Amino acid sequence: QVQLVESGGALVQPGGSLRLSCAASGFIFSSSRMSWVRQAPGKGLEWVSHINAGGGITRYADSVEGRFTISRDNAKNMLYLQMNRLEPEDTAVYYCTRRGESPTGQGTQVTVSS
Repeated sequence: QVQLVESGGALVQPGGSLRLSCAASGFIFSSSRMSWVRQAPGKGLEWVSHINAGGGITRYADSVEGRFTISRDNAKNMLYLQMNRLEPEDTAVYYCTRRGESPTGQGTQVTVSS
């Protein structure tokens, strides 16, 4: 079955950086468009970014454009999210998903606070 396991979340100060990882299995990752979404405390899911199957096309929410970078390694079945210049508003649980699907993993907590 589809498995997506997120990792890399942590407590970080404003202005800091983190790199999130997502290990995928149970489906043909190299043929799948993938997304990162997040859920802040008390709020609904928010789309963050997506990437096409080959990795050459990426899109970002306005709130993270220029600060976050999505990437993938199809040989390793891995999805990444490099997050720079983090802001308190980025505090959330981050999930990787196949594009258009709801999260199935446990997510990884990112907390931006001084």
